[in-house]
Amino acid sequence: MASISILLTGPTGYIGGSVLSALLRHPRFEEFHITVLVRSAEKVSRFNGVPVVPVVGSYADTGLLTKLASQSDLVITCADADDLPAAEAILAGLNKRHRETLTVPVLIHTSGIGVLMDNALGNYASDEIYSDLDIHKLECLPKTQPHREVDLAIADAGEEGYAKTCIVLPGLVYGIAKTHLVSLGLQNPRSQQIPNIIKAGLDRRQGGVVGRGLNIWSHVRIEDLVCLYMHIFDAAISCRRLYVGRIGFYFGENGECAIGEICQVVAKGLHARGCGDSKPTVFTQGEMEKYFTPMMGANARVRGERARSIGWRPVHTTQDMLDNIRVEVDASFGTQVWKKD
Repeated sequence: MASISILLTGPTGYIGGSVLSALLRHPRFEEFHITVLVRSAEKVSRFNGVPVVPVVGSYADTGLLTKLASQSDLVITCADADDLPAAEAILAGLNKRHRETLTVPVLIHTSGIGVLMDNALGNYASDEIYSDLDIHKLECLPKTQPHREVDLAIADAGEEGYAKTCIVLPGLVYGIAKTHLVSLGLQNPRSQQIPNIIKAGLDRRQGGVVGRGLNIWSHVRIEDLVCLYMHIFDAAISCRRLYVGRIGFYFGENGECAIGEICQVVAKGLHARGCGDSKPTVFTQGEMEKYFTPMMGANARVRGERARSIGWRPVHTTQDMLDNIRVEVDASFGTQVWKKD
């Protein structure tokens, strides 16, 4: 039985670690040879006992990225979605793989629906909703949008034919990861957006809101998102139909919510813990710059119709997301902030 060589970047991150954990549980795991890119020798030693090959390096090591990609049948990138030189290095490696083996390797890349961000600053809800089936509308996005240059380079590679490229664009990802890698202390168990709203409220001793809180984001629970990656992965290794290249965009979402509603629930949770009033107050400009990216005040509304067309069936709803905020608040009172390696 021929092995399947897999390279995964970002294995200690929230999404990357969750995807790696799913690969380690995969029914065909015995066929996999998994290499992971980690940024410190200390993390390499902590991967002892995990059946992967850790390699020390970062996205700045473009020569290493090209080499590792050239040795891989399938690459999953779960690190910086805006690093164009790193993406180009990985694509160069996949091109080399294609030329030398006459096979077509696969790239599953993590982007994000922040690519759709507007300048709402929390002050209005947009009626603009994007479907991953409406490729013409997506192609009208300017290259200046976050993630866009990298997304275009990857889609172009898929069109050239030397790699099958799939781009996953998650919405606001929530839920505390409970993987084996988390239990080993290898993986960041928490996302960014909701924990940062909570952290900002804790630091200022009062729950806050972005502008008027009217902007809307689509969302997805981490377990549902990992299932989307696995649907794409399974189709790739089984040679089933995949949408790739310019049509290979997959939105990860299962509902949407105004950021203000999330902020209200956070403020109530903090108040119940004796921290501030139950009604959020507006974050100052300084607080916005300290705790958030400009995306937090933007609208990003999507429908994952292509994602569902390949069999993905997310189950966690907007109410599940709002209910989970209490768990996030409790965790923020009981845990320290995760520090990247």
